[in-house]
Order: sequence, then structure tokens, then C-alpha cells
Amino acid sequence: MTSVDLLHAGYARPDGHVGSSVVLVRDGDALIVADPGMVARRSLILDPLATLGVAPGDVTHVFLSHHHPDHTVNIALFPNAEVVDFWARYRDDLWLDHEGDGYRLGPNSELWSTPGHTEEDATLVVTADDAVYALTHLWWREDRTPEVDPLASDQAAIERGRTRVLMVADIVIPGHGAPFQVRR
Repeated sequence: MTSVDLLHAGYARPDGHVGSSVVLVRDGDALIVADPGMVARRSLILDPLATLGVAPGDVTHVFLSHHHPDHTVNIALFPNAEVVDFWARYRDDLWLDHEGDGYRLGPNSELWSTPGHTEEDATLVVTADDAVYALTHLWWREDRTPEVDPLASDQAAIERGRTRVLMVADIVIPGHGAPFQVRR
């Protein structure tokens, strides 16, 4: 069984309040939390996890789409998790390389290199039982705004990543918003 549950729909508001979209992926033996970053209070991550029957110590992986604080601040909530980013895995005091694009966190959860917002961006593509999901910062919000990323290190790379993701994903969970459906 492979499933995707949105724990917290993120936001990026003009008044400076920012929260990441935080997601739980169940993929075989892997329990993956994606982008446990800034939220108004930690219970906005922990309570939905508890409702789904997952304790913080049960989480096996934390996936980071990139290293901005609004996506990383709450990594330590998951003491037993291996942290995975665009180029490595981290456990305790070990830095363990992985092959990058194509690395699998579970049988149906694959990391894609999708630079552009930062040079270190990654997308987690999950082939779940109900749909193919992309957990990504290629888009900020469910309405796909801003079209041009104001913080982009490489907007052309973002466009290439967006094209790649839209070719396979049924549902995209953007960095700061609710999911959106991909229409083909």
C-alpha cells in the first residue's frame, strides 16, 4: 500500500507569515514526512500524524525539497528518521551519498532533481494507490502562482522541471499550498 496524506497545507502571505506544505507518505515500510518546516505551532504537524496513527519516532525518512528554513525547521521532531535531500542521506553523524535523480526512498517514492528555486531543489514523485503525486517547490501555491519564482536561481530550470513533473503527476502538492490536479 502506498498513500499520500497532506498534514498541513502551506502558505506564503504578504504579511510575512509562511508555512510549508507538510506531507506524510506511506510506502511499504517507509514512513516519509516531506518538508516539516515552519508552521504556526508544531501541533499542526503532530496532531494530523497522530490521527493517522503515526508517532514521530515511527517516521523512517524526512524528505527535504530544499534547504530553506521554512521547509526544514521541524526536522528534529522525527528522531529516528533518515533525512534525505537532493544529494545525500543523513543519519545521526553520518553523511551518506545517494545517486541523486532517481534515488528511491521507498518502492514507489522517487527523488527527482528539480533545481531552479534553489540549485539544491528536489521533487518527491510518489506512485500511490490512487494517483501519482509530486511533492515539489516548482510551484508555490495551488493556483500555480507566482508564475515566475521571485527567488529563483534559474527560472529556465524551473520550467524544465515543471514540464517533467506535469508529464507524470496526477496531483501536485506545491511548497506552500493545497494540492492541485493535473489536467492533460
